[in-house]
Amino acid sequence: MFFLYQALLSIILLISPIIIILRIFKNKEDEKRFVEKFSIPSKSRQNGLLIWFHACSVGEVLSIIPLIKYYEKNNDINQILVTTSTLSSSKVLKKFKFKKTVHQFYPIDHFIFVNSFLNYWKPNISIFMESEIWPCMFHNLKHKGIPLILLNARITKKTFNRWLKFKNFMKSILNNIKIAYPQNKETKLYLKKLGLNNYYQIGNIKFAEYDDANQNLDKKLNLLLKNRKFWVASSTHNSEETFFAETHRILKRKYNDLITIIIPRHIHRVKEIVSELERLELKANLHSLRPKNLKNTDIYIVDTFGETKKFHKLSATVFLGGSIINRGGQNPLEAARYGAKILHGPFVSNFTDIYNLLKSKKISKKIYTAKQLSKEISFKKNVQSGLKIKNIGEKILKKTIKVLDKHIFDELKKT
Repeated sequence: MFFLYQALLSIILLISPIIIILRIFKNKEDEKRFVEKFSIPSKSRQNGLLIWFHACSVGEVLSIIPLIKYYEKNNDINQILVTTSTLSSSKVLKKFKFKKTVHQFYPIDHFIFVNSFLNYWKPNISIFMESEIWPCMFHNLKHKGIPLILLNARITKKTFNRWLKFKNFMKSILNNIKIAYPQNKETKLYLKKLGLNNYYQIGNIKFAEYDDANQNLDKKLNLLLKNRKFWVASSTHNSEETFFAETHRILKRKYNDLITIIIPRHIHRVKEIVSELERLELKANLHSLRPKNLKNTDIYIVDTFGETKKFHKLSATVFLGGSIINRGGQNPLEAARYGAKILHGPFVSNFTDIYNLLKSKKISKKIYTAKQLSKEISFKKNVQSGLKIKNIGEKILKKTIKVLDKHIFDELKKT
């Protein structure tokens, strides 16, 4: 099975130049740094202890920021390597001015590139986030004696059912992991059924995402919004914007000064969204244009990377997208930490445990129609609900640091 996996990758490599060119054209690849995916580094490996974090997307990167900040301050650690797979996640990381943390794009999971990557960076320990399972990399880490930790591990029911068809193959991959820390009971059960015996649940580290004091809206925009009633539809997907536009039209009958802020999951869709809003006779403004005023603005579209948190901080109500259409929903924790009322559609299978917790604390509510949504939107923050989430996050962060310290400094003793 492993041989077949590598053979398929070898075939794909033959057409990889075409794939890369198309992705660059669609602004999904860095036109200079894409070579890092072929294990051609753009940064230098420093002498001494190196810990390596791998996170796929924006949410996973933000979840490890508290850990990076903690280990940046430790003099025994010489360098922190962070790899990601997406362009958007690399842009988010760039906003943090870390001194000994470097970013690279994750290499293609082919034995040639994996070996080249590990021989160059020589990590003392590797920490992979959530559902980042890579057969070739995992095999080579074990072969080279580099401890592999699966942190905040997450396996959905859909993924589990797919992996179950290749149970022996998945068991051979998971056996390369030193220990996994599942983020919920569901993942813990799935890991056990797939044959992993070494696991320990400490909670979902996304409860403890780093709060950057610099992540605030500029004063002018802040003032413009505070003089209006507004709410946020965050991480929206294709066709969901129409749902929010209808909600806006219903609410506008009651609040003349209403602004609906839409933050698309994929900003390359902005032109398409604007066209749809214009068809509905709604006036849209783009955040990237830095408008001097919001007069006559119905919908304010955030079409820039890494600024979602700024709007979550300010809004009293946040609707999480990917839940009206069947995409499994988006993580609501960031907005919840800031005391926002969390609203979502019926499809939240990716974060079932989190939404169940928020529902039990009366922080979130499921929405089915635009009319229902218009009735649930609040313009007043709930500070106490935000504190509840932050307290949970602080406890999980402390537990996570405690277990990682043991693994990292066990490796330090060997150097």
